[in-house]
Amino acid sequence: MAAPLPRLVVATGNAGKLAELRALAAALATEIVPQSALGVAAVAETERSFAGNALLKARHAARATGLPALADDSGLEVDALDGAPGVYSARYAGDGARDADNNAKLLGALAGVAAPRRARYRAALVLVLGPDDPPLLAEGSWEGEIATAARGSGGFGYDPLFLPDGGQRTAAELAAAEKNRVSHRAQALAALLVAWRLRP
Repeated sequence: MAAPLPRLVVATGNAGKLAELRALAAALATEIVPQSALGVAAVAETERSFAGNALLKARHAARATGLPALADDSGLEVDALDGAPGVYSARYAGDGARDADNNAKLLGALAGVAAPRRARYRAALVLVLGPDDPPLLAEGSWEGEIATAARGSGGFGYDPLFLPDGGQRTAAELAAAEKNRVSHRAQALAALLVAWRLRP
């Protein structure tokens, strides 16, 4: 099994994502630090896919710090909205939108849409070990539907509205450890760990 990296920079300014990635990626590195702690500003997310944005962010953090970098790009896809908000999930209600703003806009967009309002969380994780190393990419998907009203105080993003398949609780009503066993990000990280350990 590959030895943990001494230090890993995480390319996110989202406190919720950082907390989840720190918990999930503990096997990857001895020390996990956010790029902001190293003076690295966020890069504009200009790609049209989760994988493209994750790669953009990981390469930016790795080049700026000289350290291995891990980046996540993730979001919610709603079938009745043709996959929206998708890569625009964090800014669905506009640049600088709060989670509550995005959730309110989503409920408004789905007003009158009958249940089940099928949706899924998607995540792409990219690990860049060095400037000359090919990136490692893994993706995960968490299927469910959108509730009619927000419930729960845990998690972040659309968690109060996301009802995972097979349960009666929203993602915001799950304990952090429970969510970290089944979420889209957990699935992607598990696949990334396999790729990391099997790399040449």
